[in-house]
Amino acid sequence: MDLKKKTTCIMVQGTSSNAGKSVAVAALCRIFSKRGYKVAPFKSQNMSLNSYTTTENAEIAMAQVLQAEAAGVEPSYNMNPILLKPKEDFISQVIVHGKPAGDMNFYNYQNNFRDEALKAIKTSLEALKMEYDIIVIEGAGSPAEINMLDKDLANMQIARIADADVILVADIDRGGVFASIAGTFSLLPEEDRKRIKGIVINKFRGNLDILIPGIRQIEEIVGVPVLGVLPYDENLKLPEEDSASLSEHKYRKNEKLTVGVMRLPRISNFTDIDPIEYEPDVGIKLIELGDKIGDVDAIILPGTRNTISDLLALQKVGFTDEIKQLSQDIPVFGLCGGYQMLGTKIIDETLKESKYGNIEGIGLLDAKTRFDSVEKVVTQSRGEVLGGGIFEDLKGDNVKGYELHEGLTTLGTSKPLFRVIEGCGNHPTSEYDGAVNGATAGTYFHGIFHNFHFRRFFTDYLRTSKGLEPLGLVKDDFEDLKNFSIDRLAKIFEDNVDMQVIDQMLDI
Repeated sequence: MDLKKKTTCIMVQGTSSNAGKSVAVAALCRIFSKRGYKVAPFKSQNMSLNSYTTTENAEIAMAQVLQAEAAGVEPSYNMNPILLKPKEDFISQVIVHGKPAGDMNFYNYQNNFRDEALKAIKTSLEALKMEYDIIVIEGAGSPAEINMLDKDLANMQIARIADADVILVADIDRGGVFASIAGTFSLLPEEDRKRIKGIVINKFRGNLDILIPGIRQIEEIVGVPVLGVLPYDENLKLPEEDSASLSEHKYRKNEKLTVGVMRLPRISNFTDIDPIEYEPDVGIKLIELGDKIGDVDAIILPGTRNTISDLLALQKVGFTDEIKQLSQDIPVFGLCGGYQMLGTKIIDETLKESKYGNIEGIGLLDAKTRFDSVEKVVTQSRGEVLGGGIFEDLKGDNVKGYELHEGLTTLGTSKPLFRVIEGCGNHPTSEYDGAVNGATAGTYFHGIFHNFHFRRFFTDYLRTSKGLEPLGLVKDDFEDLKNFSIDRLAKIFEDNVDMQVIDQMLDI
C-alpha cells in the first residue's frame, strides 16, 4: 500500500474508561481490512483480567484478540506488549511480550520497570510497522490524568512515539459528554491537543436534532470537529473488555434454563461463559457476593486472578456450603481457578498466590492444587474427552482451548476429564486435564464452552434434566453471530462517522 511511513498509525483515545475505544478500534480494523489493507490493532499497555493465549503461547488482553479478528489477522503479543493483571493489595502481575515479568506494585512498576516496559512497547510497535499497512492504536483510560502525564505509557506518549493523529471518543450515555470533551482538551498540553483531529460521541440514545447545537458549541470551544455520533446498539454481541463492564452487561433472563455464574471479586476470563448466553432457552444469572444463588439449573465457577482470596470470599458469605448442597441436584462446573476451588485443598506454603497460605477447598472433586514455586502455564491446548460423570456419552470427542494458570493439580479418586493432546493440563507429567465426579467437573482449558459439541452436550443435559427436548448438534451460531456483530459495528461506524477525515488522517 502506498502509505507514508509517518501516517500509517492512527490512535483512538477516550475521555474515560469504557468510553468505547476498544469497539472503535475494532470497527476501524474491520473497515480498513475490508478495503484491502493489512491492519493491526495495538494497545501498548492494557490492564485487564480478560486475556488469551496466542499461537506464540503468549498472553495478551482479549480486547486485542477481538480487534485482530476484526482485522482478519492472527493475534500476536506485539499487539499488546504490556499487560497488567491486578492481583491484590495494589499488586499486579506484569506480562511483557506475553510472558510474566513478575508481580509489582505501582511505585515499583513506574520507577523501576518503566524503561523496560517502554523498550518492549517500542520494539513491538516497530515489529508491527514492518508487517502491516495501518496500525490502529488504542489508548487507555483518559489521556488527561494530570497526575500521570509524566508516567504515561498508554496515551499521548504513545501517540508521539508513533507520530499518530488521535480520534477522541466520548461516552454520552453516562452524562456530561461536553464537559468531558472540554475538560480533556483543557488539561492536555498544547502539543498533545494538536494531535486530536476529530471527536466521536458514543452510545447515543436520543434525538440527534437536540444534540446538534451542543455539537456546534463544543466544536467552537475546542477547535476540533465532531466526526460523528454513534447510536447505542444493545444487539451487538461482542466480548466485554474487563470485569467492570459486567455490571452494565444485560444478560438474558427469564429463560427456560438459568445458569448461575459466580461473580468472583477477581473474576478473570469471563468470556468463557459468552457462548452459553447465546444457547437457546438459556439465561445467565451473574451472582454477586451479596446475592442469593436462588433457583438455578447449573453453577459455573469462572476463572480468577487469585484463587485463594476469592475462595475465602465465597466461604465468608456462605456460598461454598450452598454450592455443596446444590451440587446434589444440579451440575457445578469450574474453570481454571474455579476448578481449583472445587478440590479438597489448595497448598500455598510459600505464599505465592496470597498471604493466607494453605486452605481447604470446596471438596466436590478429589483433587489438590499446589502453587509454591510453579511457573505460570501459558499455552494453547487440545484434548480428548475421557467420559465419566455427566460427560460419559461424550467420550472420545475432541476439544480445544487455552491455558493461563499458576498452580498444578493432582487427582485422588476423581477421574480426569480430558486426555491432553497439546498443552499442560493438571500437571506437565500427568497427561490429563481437569476432573469429573458425577455432575461436578472442572478444567484448566479456558474457552471450553466455545467448543460447540461440548457446550451443546452440557446444555442438552440441563434441558433433559428439566424435561425439555434436547436440541442436538445443529449448526453452531456463536462464531457467526460474533462476526455478524463485528460487521454490524463497522457499518454503524461508517454510516455515522465522517470517514473522509479519517482517510485524510492516514493520508490515504
